[in-house]
Amino acid sequence: MTVRTCDRGLLEAEPDEPRPGTEPLGDHAPAPGLSPTLQGLAARVAAAAESEIPALLDAFWRDVQERGGTPLVEPVEGDPGRRAVTFLWRGHRATRQVLLLANRLVDRDRLTDALLTRLPGTDVWHLTHQLRADHRGSYRMAGDLSPGDVPAAPEARQTRLRALSGYASHDPLNPRRIGDRWSQPDGSVFALPDAPAQPWTERREDIPRGRVERHRLPAGALGAERDVWVHLPAEGPRPDSPVVVLCDGDMWFGRLALQDTLDALAADRAVPPPVVLAPDAVDRLTRWQDLTARDAYVRFLADEVLPWAAGRWPLTTDPARTVAAGQSLGGLTALYAGLLRPDRFGAVLAQSASLWWRPGLPQGVPKAAPADETPWLAERFAEQERHPSLRVHLDVGLHEGAMVDHSRRLHEVLVARGHAVTRGEYNGGHDYACWRGALADGLVGLLAR
Repeated sequence: MTVRTCDRGLLEAEPDEPRPGTEPLGDHAPAPGLSPTLQGLAARVAAAAESEIPALLDAFWRDVQERGGTPLVEPVEGDPGRRAVTFLWRGHRATRQVLLLANRLVDRDRLTDALLTRLPGTDVWHLTHQLRADHRGSYRMAGDLSPGDVPAAPEARQTRLRALSGYASHDPLNPRRIGDRWSQPDGSVFALPDAPAQPWTERREDIPRGRVERHRLPAGALGAERDVWVHLPAEGPRPDSPVVVLCDGDMWFGRLALQDTLDALAADRAVPPPVVLAPDAVDRLTRWQDLTARDAYVRFLADEVLPWAAGRWPLTTDPARTVAAGQSLGGLTALYAGLLRPDRFGAVLAQSASLWWRPGLPQGVPKAAPADETPWLAERFAEQERHPSLRVHLDVGLHEGAMVDHSRRLHEVLVARGHAVTRGEYNGGHDYACWRGALADGLVGLLAR
């Protein structure tokens, strides 16, 4: 089979996570019928002469652009807490089908449910979801231009759509994009009107700039050299500056420009400007090996990264002012660092932590642990008879299935063990589009006082 598309790639969780769509779709399945905007377009097309349709369609696409691009967001009659969110694709005669890969809104075992529908007589392909008005998420799309007919048999069509998903990329009609790494193309982002504000994520041109540096540390506990990204505040590091050790530095500083967030937080005096030390994840296999509760990696952070930085800049060694932070497996690692080395990490920021993980799982895409199962890491915290009190902030998306229950269970265990814990739940998925705003909020909660 040959699949020809424009450059459109796939947006999903890291391959170490249960993939989006492995949880029940709940109340965010595709909505029946057309959006109000498309109902109006369909009526105009039906009443128009064939020669008038191209002008109608050009006007429709201009209007979409003038409204800020896709997806279209419209009220749901009788339900002010929800919105009709319509994803659009401008096709042509060779377009066979169009696939939407929306973070945690797609069941990958039933990709036909994620296909857009062509509005008859037009170049408009569309799919509408009804979502809570506080939803934020990322997505990618792919148009199938393969020659020949689309397979009719369900299994053959699913196979073709899986192949097509590898070509998905950002929505060309949406100007809001988010980067990815390891040669993956960008995705697109949408946020509904009541989604939590992210006041510190955009670059500001009129504020002091910190400095991003990339350093290579010699081989040590990990047996190999490692790059560490460093962000130094505009005023320079001070002995009382908080220190944040953040996993996945190549993503945060290589693609997501976390420095813009840190500069904005400092300019608004939302936190004492921290020094951020962010080791590079290297590649998928290395990331899995390092960030699955590996004692050697915690030693690398506590006994190599922190002392190296303190020898280079005047930094605090106070664990109360040192935060371990991460997302996904990085969140698991941040919690594990707080468990093993409270003498170095007195605060933890864990977003969508991979609490389904337990020793013995192979690298890849493991089956998620049941929602009612106590996470292995929670058991480890519960077993410790004595442990210095940690300050912990947990975040998880409501569309992350069993991970929500795992986060709540860990919260209960940590509170019972005397740790100071806060927890946030946002209406979204396993998604950097959500994490980048919540990371700033979590730093404010942990560092502002």
